[in-house]
Amino acid sequence: MNLATVFERVALNDPEKKAIYWGDHLFSYQQLMDQSLAVAHLLSSRFGVKPGDRVALWLKNCPEFATALFGIFYAGAVAVPINNFLKPAEVNYILEDAEVDVVITDELLAAHEVELKAARTGLKLLRVEEFGSITRPENHQHSASQEEKDLAVIIYTSGTTGRPKGAMLSHGNLLHNVESCRLVLKCVTSDRMALLLPMFHSFMLTVGVLLPLCIGASIVLIRSLNPPKNVFMEVIQHQATVLPSIPQFFRAMTSSHMKIPLPSLRMCISGAAPLPVQTLEEFKSKFEFPLIEGYGLSEASPVVTKNPLDGVRKAGSIGLPIPNVEVTIQNDAGQELPSGEAGELCVRGGNVMMGYWKQPKETANVMRGDWLLTGDIGYKDADGYIYITDRKKDMLLVNGINVYPREVEEIIYQFPGVKEAAVIGIPDERRGEQALAYVVANEGVVVQPNELLHFLRSRLADYKVPKHVENLDALPRNATGKILKTALRKLAAEQHHGSHRP
Repeated sequence: MNLATVFERVALNDPEKKAIYWGDHLFSYQQLMDQSLAVAHLLSSRFGVKPGDRVALWLKNCPEFATALFGIFYAGAVAVPINNFLKPAEVNYILEDAEVDVVITDELLAAHEVELKAARTGLKLLRVEEFGSITRPENHQHSASQEEKDLAVIIYTSGTTGRPKGAMLSHGNLLHNVESCRLVLKCVTSDRMALLLPMFHSFMLTVGVLLPLCIGASIVLIRSLNPPKNVFMEVIQHQATVLPSIPQFFRAMTSSHMKIPLPSLRMCISGAAPLPVQTLEEFKSKFEFPLIEGYGLSEASPVVTKNPLDGVRKAGSIGLPIPNVEVTIQNDAGQELPSGEAGELCVRGGNVMMGYWKQPKETANVMRGDWLLTGDIGYKDADGYIYITDRKKDMLLVNGINVYPREVEEIIYQFPGVKEAAVIGIPDERRGEQALAYVVANEGVVVQPNELLHFLRSRLADYKVPKHVENLDALPRNATGKILKTALRKLAAEQHHGSHRP
């Protein structure tokens, strides 16, 4: 069994069912399957793609992303989704590293063909605009050689530190995560998944694309995010039932003055970055359907935990492990820690990656036996709910005491007028490190640093209170909304160079 055979079984079961809603264009499962088989035939006959070869997907969101993905699987090849916001030099690194010879892209991105080919001799581009003219071969013979243990996708991590690494996900890894998500989200064939985040990202690849298409549900592919009202109009028009997105989208929903009823939605899912408690509380007071926070990472296909749909949902918690996935809190020696004690989140299950592509040393650094070491620090409460306190590398040491930036950020979000917040550490000769807060204010609001610091001192131990507060117009983020603290540290080094003397 592999992703292509699971998709084909679903398509043959109900070929006329709508698989993708794309504005006024509707695509049935039959159309998706036919085009995927045509892509697979083209990859093997014209481009010489063999089972196991890597084929890159460098695309903006479009229905052809799905047919290209399954076309790659039908050909027995390995999909390498690439962030469409990357510059050609960054793309070239991935193409070289993954030894990619074929890139499926569009006319706009294909304008960089010369730059890409300069770095990768013999590189061939297949434009999705050609998909309309290719037809499914009469006697299709898709690759039956791919098994659950075989490599399906290489997802390159966002590379917030150093060069991005390729997380190798097998067909089994992704099918395992799809099934766990189906169970925990109670997804059924009548569900329609609103897809507005980039399809290249692991969160959307699994939850937004593979989950609906491997269970016979539908995708409402949002054509445009601007203005934001477009998203809700398409959700209403196509009666989307599930809306996964990132925290700042839900923060915008809570602060919006739009009075738009969304009767078809049964839940929203927040992923890809921590959800501020303040946002969750405001969402609950404004909307009748739940906003459920989860947690995952590319190396785990990616979903690891979710707050339960039925039952207790705890604000500030990433919830409980999804079905058939184990999560423990361990110290550096690999010992499991009791509830309430902070340590590293470690994950075990069929969703855990095969390793990093061509990087056995890096793989060894994040695997302890069967356990994936996430690099996230957190704890479990008495009920088994998990709370993330911070990234291991983001944790500050002030006078030898751990300070978790996320804890400070949660308090900053409670200050009136704060839209976004990020806390980093800056060197301090006397204390080792000191916290520095960057804030973005709501439109028309000015956050006074002294007032915010006074507010924080009344709610936090003195050693946790930032030394400075800096106002920014926007926080630096990667394509999936994660705040780039590396960029903030660089900015802080420039701004506070020499200002950290005792």
